[in-house]
Amino acid sequence: MLVLTRRPDESIVIGDDIIIKVISMEDGKVKLGISAPRDVSIHRLEVYQSIQQQNMEAALSREVSIKDLDNLLKAKKDKKD
Repeated sequence: MLVLTRRPDESIVIGDDIIIKVISMEDGKVKLGISAPRDVSIHRLEVYQSIQQQNMEAALSREVSIKDLDNLLKAKKDKKD
């Protein structure tokens, strides 16, 4: 794990297109601003873990027919276009 020290109004860059800026620090809390492309999902860790758990449960609890899968793939393709 890389550990960096930043002050308010200072930033770090991840890759070419993600910028994380320290907005403020008060009462032991850090407020961050994140600038990233729209196709990059950004979640707090606990929300991300909950989403992953729900996805796993959904995948294990339901059989998907070929027709359902075809509809899902068509919807995903339409969303990209």
